Amino acid sequence: MTSGKVSWFNNAKGFGFLRVEGYEEDIFVHFSQIRMDGYKTLKAGQPVQFEKIVEGRKGKQAEGVFASMSPATEASVALATQAEKKETA
Repeated sequence: MTSGKVSWFNNAKGFGFLRVEGYEEDIFVHFSQIRMDGYKTLKAGQPVQFEKIVEGRKGKQAEGVFASMSPATEASVALATQAEKKETA
């Protein structure tokens, strides 16, 4: 597995970018590639691991992303999930 850190992630658009050592440009990440239950999101600066980097239509992208979640991040994700459920109810 490859390690990196989240450069930024836009929850509304469902994508962001990762900083990965050895790569000059940030690596694209789509929410569909985040391996977690519930609301799939990442926070800037959050450490991640991922299965591989592939060449996409617009450049390199990460596949099979696993977030290393701190307790504070887990709480933020839980709040975002609750807010999303209220909006759809």
